[in-house]
Amino acid sequence: MSDLLTAALLTVGTLFVVIAAVGILRMPDFYMRISATTKASTLGVTFILGATALHFNDPGVSGKIIAIIAFIILTTPVAAHMISRAAHRSGVPLWPESVQDDLASSEKGEKGEKHPSSPSN
Repeated sequence: MSDLLTAALLTVGTLFVVIAAVGILRMPDFYMRISATTKASTLGVTFILGATALHFNDPGVSGKIIAIIAFIILTTPVAAHMISRAAHRSGVPLWPESVQDDLASSEKGEKGEKHPSSPSN
């Protein structure tokens, strides 16, 4: 029974990793690519590591894998956000059909200009 569950988790994890790879190829700009790959690869790696923990069925291995999963879930979104923000500041263009650029207005506020939501003194 655990072999079937391990195989199912590996299959689901592999599907998410493939979706991440397809996201890199199909998305039109850098920001959408990094969003798709971050979400899909985090889920894929989580399922694959879960299958590994289930396969070995050892508390030492499982504890390490749980720590790795927690680290990945905590750090991957932050890293993607910081990379995207650095790309935006460096002038990497958005897809021409993008309808909204929320980061542009917040960066104007950081450069000394008043942000629309900041209180006036």
